[in-house]
Amino acid sequence: MTMNPTELKGALEAIIYAADEPATLDQIAAAVGEEKHVVRTALDEMIATYAAEDRGIEIRAVAGGYKFYTKPQHHDVVRRFIKSLRPPLRLTMPALETLAVISYRQPVTGPEIQEIRGVNVSGVIKTLLEKRLITTAGRKAVMGRPILYRTSKEFLMRFGLSDLDELPSLKEFEQLARAALGADEGIALNEPDAESQSELVPESLDATQEQAKPTEVEVDQKAENPKVESASS
Repeated sequence: MTMNPTELKGALEAIIYAADEPATLDQIAAAVGEEKHVVRTALDEMIATYAAEDRGIEIRAVAGGYKFYTKPQHHDVVRRFIKSLRPPLRLTMPALETLAVISYRQPVTGPEIQEIRGVNVSGVIKTLLEKRLITTAGRKAVMGRPILYRTSKEFLMRFGLSDLDELPSLKEFEQLARAALGADEGIALNEPDAESQSELVPESLDATQEQAKPTEVEVDQKAENPKVESASS
């Protein structure tokens, strides 16, 4: 199969747009029937074009492949748009604290979360599962095989994130959480029997943020994401 440059770029754009995960050079070349060096040249030209033009999206080379992302200057408006599609969630501060631990330490087990927070978190984990902000990620290969937890696609959409690499610093997490969950009305006071911690994020988590940087998780564009990352942004 031989395409002219315009046809090839159109095909590459369609493939990257449709892919749930970053599309690799090998995958793209096989799909369009062109040599890899031809595809790479076309992709480089497309990346430069999207970066230079006044567009809301760009193509990035990430995780060994290529994917559409919204440009950073448009993240605030995209988050507002995503938030408008869903009513605010109401979470207690302990739930937000637990969500922060899972976000920066994932995949993580219940006992590990409990060790960091210093309190029983089984009820909070159940709440986060019910609200679809976290999901299970198999079991850890240790004695007892405890369940692993990670953030979900719903979490990414609620926070207006393309992937976990866009998570803010821990110091910014509370502000982003308030914006994503509907400002103060989305954050409930601690229940009488709940933990009385005053900070959103435990200090013990700060030192482990970098070493626990999570791997990238992509939002399912076709099923759940209203094209936050893609060409119809």
